[in-house]
Amino acid sequence: MAAPEGVEVTGPLHERYDEILTPEALSFLAALQREFGARRKELLAARAEREKKLAAGGTLDFLPETAGIRADESWRVAEPAPGLEDRRVEITGPTDRKMTINALNSGAKVWLADFEDANTPLWENMIQGQINLRDALDRTIDFTDPKTGKSYALKPDEELATIVVRPRGWHLEEKHVLVDGEPMSGSLFDFGLYFFHCARRQLAKGKGPYFYLPKMESHLEARLWNDAFNLAQDTLEIPRGTIRATVLIETITAAFEMEEILYELRDHSAGLNAGRWDYLFSVIKKFRSRGADFVLPERNAITMTAPFMRAYTELLVRTCHKRGAHAIGGMAAFIPSRKDPEVNKVALEKVRADKTREAGDGFDGSWVAHPDLVPVCREVFDEVLGDKPNQRDRLREDVKVSAADLLAFDKTPGEITEAGLRNNIDVALRYLATWLGGNGAVAIHNLMEDAATAEISRSQVWQWIANGVTLKEGQKVTKELVEQIMDEELAKIRAELGEAYDEARYDQAVALFKEVTLADEYAEFLTLPAYERMP
Repeated sequence: MAAPEGVEVTGPLHERYDEILTPEALSFLAALQREFGARRKELLAARAEREKKLAAGGTLDFLPETAGIRADESWRVAEPAPGLEDRRVEITGPTDRKMTINALNSGAKVWLADFEDANTPLWENMIQGQINLRDALDRTIDFTDPKTGKSYALKPDEELATIVVRPRGWHLEEKHVLVDGEPMSGSLFDFGLYFFHCARRQLAKGKGPYFYLPKMESHLEARLWNDAFNLAQDTLEIPRGTIRATVLIETITAAFEMEEILYELRDHSAGLNAGRWDYLFSVIKKFRSRGADFVLPERNAITMTAPFMRAYTELLVRTCHKRGAHAIGGMAAFIPSRKDPEVNKVALEKVRADKTREAGDGFDGSWVAHPDLVPVCREVFDEVLGDKPNQRDRLREDVKVSAADLLAFDKTPGEITEAGLRNNIDVALRYLATWLGGNGAVAIHNLMEDAATAEISRSQVWQWIANGVTLKEGQKVTKELVEQIMDEELAKIRAELGEAYDEARYDQAVALFKEVTLADEYAEFLTLPAYERMP
């Protein structure tokens, strides 16, 4: 395969990879990287500076320098693009072949085709996922399960979900493609390949190239995306404003800049999403060393009705509808069990209550992780929306959220128990073992877990050790206690899995978990050292 000057592909080239990694596509990627690579690094450095200030006792507030943008009542984001007017139920999942077909066929209005947290950035996953999306748009995709012999094929186009691609966050790189000797941005790689190959295909189907943007921490990072969109559209001679992007508000810093983020992307904006699990991870990470007032209860005890979470979601709806944008709710991660109807009944009641709260708050739609949850979510939003495609006209002018409300972590009810510590360790080990094996969407204890789960789990354990937290039962959380429980939980997993237990993979998972929970220095993202362990 001929690569353009200054571009080197170091990953293996399997069957059909040459259809995606064409010289023209690689030139397009190189143009994006050369234009925006340095700015990306500057913004990552700015994140680190902000974090230092927080660690030194600083706080967060709405930005004084952008007060004019917030005060200006006149501006609005672009009107919803074709296929994004009605988003009452969205399904998420990685871009493997079977999931691609099932998600598109699920009855959801939108499919978040995930190259990020529900995916492992194995080289083969990243390129095969691009092939699968292109094949889906060309209707040349099919799949036969080798275990069951069951075949999967697409329904008619008019019945399929709208594809919205989630590229990796700004902090991640694609180490298998070097531009001028440096690994390129994973964000620009994922975005660029999909846009290059599929933008016109989507337009031909009456929709367009749409994206979900993860893990942003400031409006300046949104400006970088907007500039990348303009360069991409100009290069392919596609009109500016064709791309639409929904931003996940999943960091505590971005929660203070929601209006500014919408403003930066206003010609390309499709709204905001309440990325609640990563939001918890961000809260723990940013205030991890600030003492007892910033230590949250165990993760399963933190509900969406906790005051700081309530403030965040209410502000998100208010902000979006004030500017004409969609507000999309959080994930229902439950996986229905065909063996345990009682588990299903209890869990489905919780899912229904969660979606009912979101619909009542004014959200325009919400996420599910499993096709069997699509009907529940749709039914709840149908009751509120009826024939309307959304409720952007519900301005929620009653909502008044202060900086103190967003930072009211010490008002969160809940405890820290031995069971909570064990659950964090158990789930993180199970998830990491599967992640390192190439699968980023993992069913654990009837929940679909992704990288955010492991991030919350290991961050809480690190924070509890660092702050000398005492469990409800009386034990102090120490490195020695964590190692002891890790050994005990690993023994349970080994006994449960029997012959399916992968010794080498779990050894890797244990080593990685120890590295990011027991080290004195906190690792910014678990996925960075995890990616280093991948081929």
